[in-house]
Amino acid sequence: MVHDLNATALLVVDVQTGFDDSYWGPGNNPDAEANIAKLIAAWRRAKRPVVFVRHDSVLPESPLRPNQPGNALKPELAGEPDLLVTKNVNSAFYGEPDLDAWLRHRGITGVAIAGITTNHCCETTARMAGNLGYETIFVLDATRAFDQVDINGETIPADEVARMTAANLHGEFADVVMTADLT
Repeated sequence: MVHDLNATALLVVDVQTGFDDSYWGPGNNPDAEANIAKLIAAWRRAKRPVVFVRHDSVLPESPLRPNQPGNALKPELAGEPDLLVTKNVNSAFYGEPDLDAWLRHRGITGVAIAGITTNHCCETTARMAGNLGYETIFVLDATRAFDQVDINGETIPADEVARMTAANLHGEFADVVMTADLT
């Protein structure tokens, strides 16, 4: 797929301090935030739209609840976004304000997705973007996954979780790329 990056918004999903908490277990890709910062800088240099998405959890035990330290965006998300979307579900397209309406109003036809977590909010947002007709780019090395436990109680390592997300998305919902492909 050939992408018109000038008509592509960068969606930075749930890059919040609460994901540093041991609540989530072992994670992968310690370079995710540095790669996200590179993408933000590249998008701003090119004067392309940057959207930050923040998960405002409604679960009482979650470190991502509003008014908790873990709800804050990480410092790598420097500067003001063109839009801040808040949500309490997996997809950035079910947040406030309406992301789809905002993108379409500006003639944006593509999205590049980075953030946390690879297989939850990032993957869900990518699937929905693809279904809504956006040219979708999933920046794998600008995401972070955490170990997952399968239905048999066995641990799936975070790197395998991320690899499976890439396999699920690539060619059907998105083009899976690396940060260096876009910066």
